[in-house]
Amino acid sequence: MVFWSSLTSSLHSPCSAELQQRSPPTLISLAGGAPNPDTFPFHSASIKMKNGETIEFDGAMMKRALQYSGSYGIPELISWMKELQKRLHNPPTASFSPERGQMEMCVTTGSQEGLCKVFEMLVNPGDTVLLDAPTYSGTLAALQPLGCNIVNVPSDQYGMIPDSLRDILAQWDSHKPDSTTPKVLYTIPNGGNPTGASMTLERKQKVYELAKKYDFLIIEDDPYYFLQFQKPWASTFLSLDVDGRVIRTDSFSKILSSGLRIGFVTGPKPLVDRVVLHIQASTMHTSTLTQLMVSQLLHGWGQEGFLKHIDGVVEFYRAQRNAMLSSADKWLKDVAEWHAPVAGMFLWIKLKGIKDTQQLIMEKALEKEVHRVLYQSFTHYLSFNRQPSGIYFKQALSML
Repeated sequence: MVFWSSLTSSLHSPCSAELQQRSPPTLISLAGGAPNPDTFPFHSASIKMKNGETIEFDGAMMKRALQYSGSYGIPELISWMKELQKRLHNPPTASFSPERGQMEMCVTTGSQEGLCKVFEMLVNPGDTVLLDAPTYSGTLAALQPLGCNIVNVPSDQYGMIPDSLRDILAQWDSHKPDSTTPKVLYTIPNGGNPTGASMTLERKQKVYELAKKYDFLIIEDDPYYFLQFQKPWASTFLSLDVDGRVIRTDSFSKILSSGLRIGFVTGPKPLVDRVVLHIQASTMHTSTLTQLMVSQLLHGWGQEGFLKHIDGVVEFYRAQRNAMLSSADKWLKDVAEWHAPVAGMFLWIKLKGIKDTQQLIMEKALEKEVHRVLYQSFTHYLSFNRQPSGIYFKQALSML
């Protein structure tokens, strides 16, 4: 199967972008429209960390930080992240040749941009995309304008149900010339938004085998990977990928800063290269300033320092989760049911005997002034689900 869309087939890298990717740093380029950094009003910066250390941008570094950079991301950040991916996931594709689907990465402006670019790269009007039900509203917002056929796969507290996926896939005959066999499966495997569900390794293995049988790609959207409350951390689809059919998105939003807008796409080189074409045609690249800021932080920490920081973040959200569960048990156990999430920031609560919670959320909850916690996210969810089955609570107990 040819996976990329007709749109991505028509995209070509601008000549200036290709030259920039291949040019040595000492080259004096007359090819592009890069402004002279001597005209920029910013000279230097010093960013103080909570531990008292600083990240310094002297004059030369500031000139680089405020200038255009490559669409894949700055090399030192990409190389650091590739080593981290290899350590955490041990992807089989890391040893592949580029033609076979060697693991490649690019930096994106948050994982949301990465998702949008991946969908644009893969999905044509009329293509079938498989999703968890329910799923992240931002995913639906990105997919619906593409005119694809969205098929919901039932899930529970352990994520997508493989037997349900198998039943859905059995409806297609991939040997027919006009078959609309699904091209893509999208899932949030850890601490899913909005359900808080986390997929077991056994289910991932079964889903991956179905992907091989029916020849579709898996988009592993994993912004809550680092917010797992149990160790060892769950194995990923990337760690199972023996034939280059997994595209993974990661995010630093939940663990470093959401405003820095740093995310990553990891996957087979031919597909990541196509994602970069879409970046070149739109945002060109993620902010060089924020990339350098994060890169200096990570190189200063090293992998061990980074993982130590993650441990502290996890303990903070573990306390938030436990407080939310304690409150739910105290006030809601007679009228609702839920499962304790093992990752992420979300608790999905199903109210007993209520099929449609719209009036409860949009009217009664607002009267009690709880909209700061759930109003915005839940109204986005309502716009795609007319009869939601539960209440979508974000773990923001400090806001209550």
